[in-house]
Amino acid sequence: MIHELGKENSILNYFLAEVRDENIQKDPLRFRRNLERIGEIFSYEISKKLNFIPKEIQTPLGTAQVNVINDQVVLATVLRAGLPMHQGFLNYFDRAENAFISAYRKYHNDNHFTIEFEHISSPKIDNKVLILLDPMLATGASLVLAYEAMLDQGSPKHVHLVTAIASKEGVNHVRKKLSNKNIELWVGAIDDELTSKSYIVPGLGDAGDLAFGNKE
Repeated sequence: MIHELGKENSILNYFLAEVRDENIQKDPLRFRRNLERIGEIFSYEISKKLNFIPKEIQTPLGTAQVNVINDQVVLATVLRAGLPMHQGFLNYFDRAENAFISAYRKYHNDNHFTIEFEHISSPKIDNKVLILLDPMLATGASLVLAYEAMLDQGSPKHVHLVTAIASKEGVNHVRKKLSNKNIELWVGAIDDELTSKSYIVPGLGDAGDLAFGNKE
């Protein structure tokens, strides 16, 4: 199932507009904060899909019954671009466990590359809800490989894949590779094109560089 939140008018579109704007992008602090706020909005929407149980809460004047989350959430993020969105999710799922995936594009010639994984730091994910974050879904290869790598940590009960901006090609790749699985894909906006170097058009550029500075 694919949820494209940007199709509906909401404050999310304001934050998406700002992360795309080349003038506002000149302020790394605001760029990171906008990705964080996008993560918070996704958190709220995904929370509606979790399991809840009633709980009696003692107030100063009596007791109140409140439905609270009954799932253990694991937030997994592809470094380094995913860190601001991860913080947004952690602001809401403050009792979540956390996983971090170190991955990069290894170029073999001008345009051909493979996704290389260096390290995963993760708790066990058996029977937990896995939320896997990557702000940009270009070809879709890195997100699929990150998901498959996380399965070494166990079998989650449900998976939410989250990205701020995706390409149609990337969405189709995820749908093809991860069909018939207990997985939902959450997207802010879906763009039409990829460049020859697999950057999304119009996209927003390199999210990692915009958030944390240019890399060598």
